[in-house]
Amino acid sequence: MQDTQFDIIIIGGGATGSGIALDASSRGYKTLLLEKNDFSEGTSSRSTKLVHGGVRYLEAAVKKLDIDQFNLVKEGLKERSRLLKNANHLCSKLTLVTPLYKWWEVPYMFAGLSLYDLISGKRGLGRSSIVCKNKMIEKFPNIKKEGLVAGVKYYDGSFNDSKLNIALLQTAKKFNAICKNYNEVKAFTYINGKVSGVEVEDKILGENITYKSSIIINATGAFSDNVRIIDDKEAKKMLDLSSGIHIVLDKKYLPSNEGLMIPKTQDGRVLFILPWMGKCLVGTTDEKTTLTERPVVTKKDTDYILKHLEIYFDLKIDESEILSSWCGIRPLVAAPKSASTKSIVRDHVIMSSDSGLVSIIGGKWTTYRKMAEEVVDYVIPKFNLTKYKCKTKELKLIGSENLKKDLTIDFVPNDISEYLISMYGDRAMIVAQSAINVEKLHENYAITNAELIYCIRNEFVQKPLDFLVRRTSLSLIDKKASKEILDKVITIMQEELLWDEEKSQKEKEEALSILNNSI
Repeated sequence: MQDTQFDIIIIGGGATGSGIALDASSRGYKTLLLEKNDFSEGTSSRSTKLVHGGVRYLEAAVKKLDIDQFNLVKEGLKERSRLLKNANHLCSKLTLVTPLYKWWEVPYMFAGLSLYDLISGKRGLGRSSIVCKNKMIEKFPNIKKEGLVAGVKYYDGSFNDSKLNIALLQTAKKFNAICKNYNEVKAFTYINGKVSGVEVEDKILGENITYKSSIIINATGAFSDNVRIIDDKEAKKMLDLSSGIHIVLDKKYLPSNEGLMIPKTQDGRVLFILPWMGKCLVGTTDEKTTLTERPVVTKKDTDYILKHLEIYFDLKIDESEILSSWCGIRPLVAAPKSASTKSIVRDHVIMSSDSGLVSIIGGKWTTYRKMAEEVVDYVIPKFNLTKYKCKTKELKLIGSENLKKDLTIDFVPNDISEYLISMYGDRAMIVAQSAINVEKLHENYAITNAELIYCIRNEFVQKPLDFLVRRTSLSLIDKKASKEILDKVITIMQEELLWDEEKSQKEKEEALSILNNSI
């Protein structure tokens, strides 16, 4: 018999929901997390892979004397520091350089980034500096040289978003949280007009079940308004949605391990060119959009990015060179009469409906931990829970608890050893031992049968793209390679999950349909 009574039920298995599950369970509350698709399938696996305070928000704070923007940057830098310590196998320091083509921009940008350093204080990752023209060309040989004056270097963090999401859930499981993907909340139950539970469809087993709790937290990101409407058909819109588009190119376009940040494109957006998983990641955000389950990168989107690469680089990149692309929808707190999503402060709001449904609206990856702490602190007095202190400020996530700098796995090739340590930290050895004979699934990548078996048994993998897109990110860096190993992945999953031929064929067709249209 399943236990169906919980202290807290969380809807949504992205960054926010997973962070809340960890915070609540680590305090000692009996916690259930429900996600209708795979964990981090939406926005939380489609970020720009940056852990940052937000240089752009700092500029807006100074220009408009906006204390809210300033505090958002300050909070982001605090959380950046905590994240780099608590998940150091998935998060690392990243050097970013901004190329400048006007002399007056040099002192302006340097002053702004020096203020960024100042706000970071002892949590800073390094001091900003001016980079001379010759050094810029040496570091970035493809950069546009005509009119180049200098560059400004600063530091932020880089991370693996979808793996961090899983690390949060695995750590929550350690504190007895129950985390279920492919479990969709269809309706709420009520007692005397107050929410008392959720009616859930298990999309894998085809079963329906009701879970009970008087504390239900809606942490569904871009879908928050939709869930609020299930509870209250008259619920007012709380979100403005913005899309983030990214393409992946060969590493030759960014041979340095440093990234580039273009602070203002022709329409005022920020453009990042970053090293990521051995490739070159190019992305931008803040294009107003509408809600869709699987946002697609259009030709207009790729043309936009390629056009701006031509502006800042002395090269022409053909569309056929794009290895992969994806689009994510950012949930921004709606601003009254806002003309542009670029002007919205990416803060968050915690609120509850007349029935008691608690919703967290907005936010961003970097501040997920702080948001989770605030949500749990909010429900404790509201629902008369026994008060326990938050433990997540210093809580190391699974994979980073006992990670040693000299860790190696001596029974697999070096590339596999390095890859597994970067993805699994101190659990890398356990991952490698999941198969008797460790074999690469693709000759160009360090992904192995052992990793797949481990992810099925320990990381909630139930469908091929759970592994190919979100546990390994292969589909995000090389969609063609992902398709090439799909059959191998399905064969192993068939054995591990006891699929029959009909089920295997159905999963293959579904995976190919998604890979051929979006990710």
